Amino acid sequence: MTPPDNPAGAYVPEEGYGAARREELIRDVEAAPARLRAAVAGLTDAQLDTRYKNWTARQIVHHLAHSHANAYVRFKLALTEEVPTIKPYDEGRWVSLPDARGGDVAAPLALLDGLHACWAQMLRAMSEAEFTRTYFHPEYGKAVSLSAALSNYAWHGRHHTGQIEWLRNAHGWGR
Repeated sequence: MTPPDNPAGAYVPEEGYGAARREELIRDVEAAPARLRAAVAGLTDAQLDTRYKNWTARQIVHHLAHSHANAYVRFKLALTEEVPTIKPYDEGRWVSLPDARGGDVAAPLALLDGLHACWAQMLRAMSEAEFTRTYFHPEYGKAVSLSAALSNYAWHGRHHTGQIEWLRNAHGWGR
């Protein structure tokens, strides 16, 4: 069976949404670590090393920690500097490092717990005007608003957790 490209649905960019939608997205960010933890709960090493397209479930967990740590820093930079240029990273090479290929998922899950709690606290403390602040993404050649970034990263957590949930369902790995 071929895994779908977007098990949690395709990303639809959002920007300029209201306070109610913003709170939904913040709740998604806040809940992402628990959803991911539930998705990998009870999986064996062999199951964690099962591929979903290019990456294993284990690498997906590590990728979420890498990506969201970078996202948190990008938010902080945009809140404290005028249109900072962020540092892109090669996510494929990061998940190819030994820790992501074979490391225990407990550490990135713990990182995500604390990181997302801090991130949600920061997001709720931000003013509406602060969500219009931007950072420059050199790979895309454009400025990204924090409002758009919040939408993207809320989806990103659902997307990759959905990949692991798809593996569980496709292989009959019960909970």
